[in-house]
This record gives sequence, C-alpha cells and structure tokens, in this order.
Amino acid sequence: MPAHPRSMPRPARTLPRAVCAVAGALGLAASPAGAQTPSQQVVRGPVASYWLSADTVSGFAAMGAGGGIGIGGMLGMLAGRAPAPVRTLDLRLGSSQSAAGAPEAAHLIPQGMAMGAQLPLVTPEPVRGTSEPVERTLPRGIDQQPKGRMLIYWGCGEQVGPGQPVVVDFSKIGPGQPMPNLVSRSVRAPRGPAFGQNRSYGAWPNERDRQAVPEQASLRGEHQVKGNYSPDIRFAVDQHDFMPPVELASSKTPSGTQRMTWRPVGGATGYFMTAVGAGGAGGAGAAGGADGGGSVDIVMWTSSAVQETGGALSDYVQPSEVARLIRERVVLPPDRTECTLPAEVARAMPAGLLSFVAYGDELNVTHPPRPADAKVPWDIQWQVKLRLKSSTSLMLGDGMAGMMGAGGGRAPAGGTGAGAGAGTTQAPADAPATDGAPPAASQPPAAGTPTEAVEQGLREGARVLRGLFNR
Repeated sequence: MPAHPRSMPRPARTLPRAVCAVAGALGLAASPAGAQTPSQQVVRGPVASYWLSADTVSGFAAMGAGGGIGIGGMLGMLAGRAPAPVRTLDLRLGSSQSAAGAPEAAHLIPQGMAMGAQLPLVTPEPVRGTSEPVERTLPRGIDQQPKGRMLIYWGCGEQVGPGQPVVVDFSKIGPGQPMPNLVSRSVRAPRGPAFGQNRSYGAWPNERDRQAVPEQASLRGEHQVKGNYSPDIRFAVDQHDFMPPVELASSKTPSGTQRMTWRPVGGATGYFMTAVGAGGAGGAGAAGGADGGGSVDIVMWTSSAVQETGGALSDYVQPSEVARLIRERVVLPPDRTECTLPAEVARAMPAGLLSFVAYGDELNVTHPPRPADAKVPWDIQWQVKLRLKSSTSLMLGDGMAGMMGAGGGRAPAGGTGAGAGAGTTQAPADAPATDGAPPAASQPPAAGTPTEAVEQGLREGARVLRGLFNR
C-alpha cells in the first residue's frame, strides 16, 4: 500500500534569496553551534598621563592672566583700552607609580618656547586641616540666602525668542523647593591628572617657577617629560600651537541691540559666548524686585540658539563634543563671525561682561601604539593630551563708565559705542519720552552707585551659580 501522505518526507523548502539577504543584513541569520564573538582586546594603563592646556587670553580677561596687570594696564582700562593678549600654559603629570624618594619631575621644552631648558613639575604639599560639619539649609556652595533674581536669556538676534526670560527667584532656593528651570548640557570629557586623584602628581606653574609665557612662545618641537615616578615621555608637536587672539568688537545699534563681530580665529572648531550683568530690580526686562526694593537682578545670556546656561562650556571642550554641540545649535560654527545681543537683554543689562571662547583642536599621543592583533594586550605606558583654546572678554552696555560709576551711570549723549568696552545705554522702547526722566534700566539701584550695583549683582550671581552647579 502506498504510504500515508503524512508519513512521507517533505521536500526541503528554500527561502527566497531576498529574505536571506535581509535576514543577514539585520544579523538574524543563525550562527553555527558553539560560535563565539571575537573577544575584546585587553587594555591596561596608562601608567602616566600628561596634559598640556594652552590658552591665548585677550580683552579684559587678560588682566587676570599672566601675572596680573600693571599701572599702565590699569590706566589703559580706564581709557577703554583692553590689556595686550597673553598666553597661558598649564602642565599636569599624573602617574600610578610611587616616587623613588621625594617626587621629582620636569618637562624638557623646545627652544621655541623661550622659557629656558625645562619647567619643573612640582608636587603640591598636602593641606591638612579640620573643619566642623555644617548643617546645610541651602544648596551646596551657597552659604547665605541670596537676594534678588536671575533673568536667563539665550540666542543671537534682534529680539529674544519665546519663553524668555527664565526667572530664578533667589529667595525660593532652599530645602524642599524645586530646582530652578536651568538647562546646562553635560559635556563628555576625559578625566585629567589631578592632585589627590593620582598616586603621584606634578604641575606647572608652581611656587618654584611661575614665569610668564612669552608672547612669541611656540609649542612646536620635541618635548620630553622625565620623573622618578613615571616612565620617560617623548613626543613631538608639529601642527598644534597657541591659537591667535580673538579680535572681538561690539557696537550698539539704533534699535537698542548690541552687535558683536569677530575675525575667524585660526584653528577654531567653534565659538560660544556668555554675558553676565546686573540691573536694578524692577528695571527694564524685570517685573519688580523679589524683595520689594534694594535687590539686584542678575542678567545672564548665552549665544546658544536653544536654552543653555553654559555651565560646562567656558572651559576646554574636545573637538568631537564641539561638533555635537554645533549640530544641537548650542555652539556657533567656526565660520560664524557675528552675533547680535537682543534689545531686551541689552535693556535689562545696563552694564555687564561678555566672555567669548574659541575652542581649538587637540593633540593626543599614546605609547606604545595599539597592537593590530586584538589578541595581544595593549599595555599603555603613557598618554599625552594637548588642549588649545583662545578666549576674550569685553564690557557691554555702559562699558567701563558703567562699571566705574562715571557720569552717574549714564553714557555721554550721542555716543556710538564701537569697540571693546564702549557703548551707550539706549532708552527702552516703552520708556516715557516727554517727562525728561532717565530710562528705568539706567536708574541706579538702592545699592548705591552703578559700580556697587554691578559688583553686588555679579557676586550674587557667581555665588548662586556655583551652588546650583556644585562648582
């Protein structure tokens, strides 16, 4: 008898080629029994890490760099001239090895740095002290209840965008209160050498050597780092060097905005600006003091096209993160050469300080190079990172006149306000034009002179920001 149809073997069915191709592309194809994915390469180290951070500082920021500012620089500032650009260098060596005796290390530098044959890397003395635990009723970093408010703006343009300003009432920052609506993006960054973090550590400048970096100094050439707690480090710098200074100018427009322009900075990967200033509570851009009078509104603005306070963007930022932040419209691209401070921000900030950073490229060297064979462990002896940036700052609004209290906080009539540290305070669009009274934004607050108001506001803002960002 013929076999029952169900007992007959079925012919093998072949999947269509298209289906197989899609399954293979998606990684759905069956793997042979017992197959294993390739093991990851074993990476150990580095034994030592060496970071060089080079900044070219110009504008009013240069007064605090390179050993401070002399009498000539002070007189120049009073005349509206910013100090000459300076170059700064920060060297840090960290190692997982202990020193053979007292820790000693030095960086043998190329002749082009014009700073001698070597720079000593000194291990700081540990600070010993005891402190009584403090019961906190305010956020970390804030030691007393702040006063006033903070008005947060962002974006380049004639007018501010929707949802601005974000208002932070300092009097409501306390236990049980919701955190203010602050947006500060996290920036991925490797952790560099630090005292107390590495087993052995050395840094320059230090108490033994804190010479200024010459204006003509160049990082290019052969470098060597030697010490009794790290392997010898040898590397060459060919394409990287101190960036040129930022050439930034500012001018007030008839519409009340403040236009910033700059030349493209050689080697820049992107730009970011932050402005911080103060105005009397209840002045233009404010809806009344938090405490009914005598307090100061802190005004903060960033050049980001989206809400961003820039908590982590004033320092070095690695190129991959800069590229990401440009895509997210936080950082300005390197071909950008202008940005307008909106009129509402200019009215709310009669005098303030604008900070500008041009991010630079990085040099990363690892020894020995990674083995091509993944089965061979990679034992890293040392890594070197050279970071670059160029930064500047200038006065906004009434410039130095506003900060120094000259003329009662009012700029001379008819001034044009071109250049760093210059500018006039424009009357708000809604200010009365017939009563002869000064515009609200120019009224000196109860703190006294405009100098005292701005200083008080900047101190309050800096203290609160440090507390909010735990810095």
